[in-house]
Amino acid sequence: MAIGVGVLLVLALVGALVYIGLRDDDDRDPLQERLAEFGERETPQSLEEVELSMNFKDRVLIPLLRSMADLTSRLTPEKQIEHTRKQLDMAGMAGQIEPAVFFMIRVVAAVMFPILSFLIFFVFSTGIFGQQTSAAITAGSAALGYFLPSLWLGSKISKRQDTIVKALPDALDLLTICVEAGLGFDAAMGKVYEKWDNDLSLAFGRVLREIQLGKGRREALKDMSDRLGVPDVTTFIAAVIQADSLGVSMSQILRVQSDQMRIKRRQRAQEKAQAAPVKMMIPLAFLIFPSIYIVLLGPAILGVIEAGVADSF
Repeated sequence: MAIGVGVLLVLALVGALVYIGLRDDDDRDPLQERLAEFGERETPQSLEEVELSMNFKDRVLIPLLRSMADLTSRLTPEKQIEHTRKQLDMAGMAGQIEPAVFFMIRVVAAVMFPILSFLIFFVFSTGIFGQQTSAAITAGSAALGYFLPSLWLGSKISKRQDTIVKALPDALDLLTICVEAGLGFDAAMGKVYEKWDNDLSLAFGRVLREIQLGKGRREALKDMSDRLGVPDVTTFIAAVIQADSLGVSMSQILRVQSDQMRIKRRQRAQEKAQAAPVKMMIPLAFLIFPSIYIVLLGPAILGVIEAGVADSF
């Protein structure tokens, strides 16, 4: 009962903050009131004096409540669905699952996980865990159920972005060859889409379809950059758009971008190679070294034990 009352109080407070922070008064214009108050003064006032002339509610309470309302509005289902839509685009799952369905999966998981935890630790358990421990596990299971689908989606995004980063230099080489051979940039993207079957080529194919449907090339490329969320692709698209707007040779820009992407890929490989010994310390210290110690020192320890037992007799 105490938890239920606390939840109702929190919901009431959040609702009050959202209402106070987001309400709009059509009959009152704060800017006009401020200008009128400033114009009625015979001597000019500084901004600090104007702020101090306001009452405590308008100067402190209302801005504080509006900032808290902006924070709570980010947690509304509409904001969450929009954020989910962007994440699904970045994961390449835009047509596979709807954002509202994915959000409902998170909500259902956040409700079902605590119910299962309650049944396991309160009903079917035989007093192994205490009530406080069981309550903490039940509360933590709600957070786990809500964030677990997001973690899975984040892993999908990371894997897709790594695949795109690895395929980008080769795609830029093919684009450069096609443009230097006399094809236009759109036709070169079509060649990349025809020759390969990966996430980057599918992104180029979507850009071509959007251009065929009437969207401008720059807008389509910017949307592609937003959907992928890869910094290297963003840099490449920004260079292409700038070259298109300034009339610079596209083949030269593609050649420079291809060289830069290959240098970055080599630097990433060197960075991973240098980080490998540090990552190997954990399995060496906790898995390999104990096994070696057991194999090498085990017989000696057994011999010492047997010798000690024999001497005792």
